[in-house]
Amino acid sequence: MAGFVLRNIAKFLLLMVAVSVVVFVLVSVSPIDPVQANVGQAAYVSMSEEKRAQLQEYWGVGTPMWERYANWAGDLLRGDMGTSLRFNAPVADVIATRAANSLALMGIAWVASGVLGVALGVVAGAFRGRWPDRAVRAWCYVLASTPTFWLGLVALMVFSVGLGWFPFGFSVPLGVAASDVTLADAARHIVLPALVLSVAGVANVALHTREKTIDVLESDYARFARARGERTGSIVLRHGLRNLALPALTLQFASISEIFGGSVLVEQVFSYPGLGQAAVTAGLGGDVALLAGIALVSAALVFGGNLVANVLYGVVDPRMRAASAPAQGAPLAAGAAEREGGR
Repeated sequence: MAGFVLRNIAKFLLLMVAVSVVVFVLVSVSPIDPVQANVGQAAYVSMSEEKRAQLQEYWGVGTPMWERYANWAGDLLRGDMGTSLRFNAPVADVIATRAANSLALMGIAWVASGVLGVALGVVAGAFRGRWPDRAVRAWCYVLASTPTFWLGLVALMVFSVGLGWFPFGFSVPLGVAASDVTLADAARHIVLPALVLSVAGVANVALHTREKTIDVLESDYARFARARGERTGSIVLRHGLRNLALPALTLQFASISEIFGGSVLVEQVFSYPGLGQAAVTAGLGGDVALLAGIALVSAALVFGGNLVANVLYGVVDPRMRAASAPAQGAPLAAGAAEREGGR
């Protein structure tokens, strides 16, 4: 257990260093001028040279990348994530303010896509070759080839503009004080973007679950149960769910990165004030401190999801615990095998 913990801590630290370095390098080689991007073209043209130099110093335009990274990393080790120049606020405060909206959106979409994907995959596998299977596969292929932002635009045109069932965007009604916003208002604004984000992540889970369901139904124990007179639904529920749980958990926790990436596009389309929209604003404005902070948070979420999946492997399948047993048991097993062979 100590070795497992130390290995994952080392991996996590290396991941954080790599992500932060990549962010600083990409912002440094970006053709975006942060001063011009944040003050506007007209104001930049009419600005004096002294004012431009002052703003360039404020945005650190002339500072070498390695020096900016060293200063930022030193502050981060002291618990300071820096200041967002675009929002004129500490990065930690910006992330904390926007994280609640993003986590609620991604959490709902993550759970909904997993439940719907597993259910559709089981149905498609149980009715292999028949019309439910063909319908599920066709729908998954269409979803897999559909861009998330385009799906969001279509949903806005149909459900907001055409039918008027949902608002056009944002997380709360416009012109309403924060103290007057009710839970029903927030739920009404989050339903459509969460639905779009969850539907976009269904295809991968459904198709993989379908293949695993087919493998379960073609196994020896499933054939034996069918020979005893059990129906397909009973075989899947009583004998197949445990075997389906492991790949479903793998795909579900691995899809956290896809959910986060899709949330960036969904938040832009729906003007939803979350981490994704803040990341786009920081990238277009050259706000490297905020962009690095959001990248570290998102990388930590993805790493945590994969770690939870690895831990759950052993809970679902005891054979995974046996495979990861300490290596010192191997010589004992080898010696026992040699003695058995000598007999």
